[in-house]
Amino acid sequence: MAIWPETLALAGVGKMGGAMLEGWLAGGLDPSGVTLIEPAPSAELQALAQARAMALNPSAAKAGPPEVLVLAVKPQMLDSAALRLAALAGPDTLVVSIVAGKTIGDLAARFPNARAFVRAMPNTPAAIGRGATGAAANAAVTPRQKEMTQTLLGAVGSFHWLAGEELVDAVTALSGSGPAYVFALTEAMAEAGVSLGLPAQLAMSLARATVEGAGELMFRQPELSARRLRENVTSPGGTTEAALTVLQGADGLAPLMARAIRAAHRRAGELSG
Repeated sequence: MAIWPETLALAGVGKMGGAMLEGWLAGGLDPSGVTLIEPAPSAELQALAQARAMALNPSAAKAGPPEVLVLAVKPQMLDSAALRLAALAGPDTLVVSIVAGKTIGDLAARFPNARAFVRAMPNTPAAIGRGATGAAANAAVTPRQKEMTQTLLGAVGSFHWLAGEELVDAVTALSGSGPAYVFALTEAMAEAGVSLGLPAQLAMSLARATVEGAGELMFRQPELSARRLRENVTSPGGTTEAALTVLQGADGLAPLMARAIRAAHRRAGELSG
């Protein structure tokens, strides 16, 4: 059974924060217990807050410590945000952070009154309920707080507890940044189609539909590995095999992707502190 917090404060209602909020409200979170903190709220956010009776940018004294404080601000904004938000994190507040690169130690230094911290990394498909999130908790997080975390982050896609915090940067590099890799692949496929004479609009339409269909095929057939699905579409001596011979060469897709993900992993580490 899903366990929702009775009170929740969401700091940062941009694309990712907004996507999570939509998933929570659709999943059953009581909006009357929600506080939204967004320095420059859009007209749409103001209307949503009013329509669903959610508090928007109340004073810290009026808001009081929530059961859960979710940090969805940009990494470079954490310091300035923490100055305003630290008073919201009481000793019984669970702080859930999706701030890239910021460790639990970084968060504890900025929110000294809090004890329980979860560091998580979702990705942008959370906006359509198809996100992928990995998370790690410190020792002070209670079983109930873990269940609330799983309810909140599982409401926008798949959720996975990690064996240790050191794996969060790996999740950031793989799935957190991963949608951009897929979009870049789609662009490259379309550009290759144009180079072969296809009209640009048609090439992009075919590339998008191919990526969408392949992703949906993996989603609907979880019993089949990505390797097996690839083998199923590869006929010996055919066109797909010819292309994969290039992609799987020494300078092909696998080593290139490994270098790219390692670069993202290094950058995630640099963002800490």
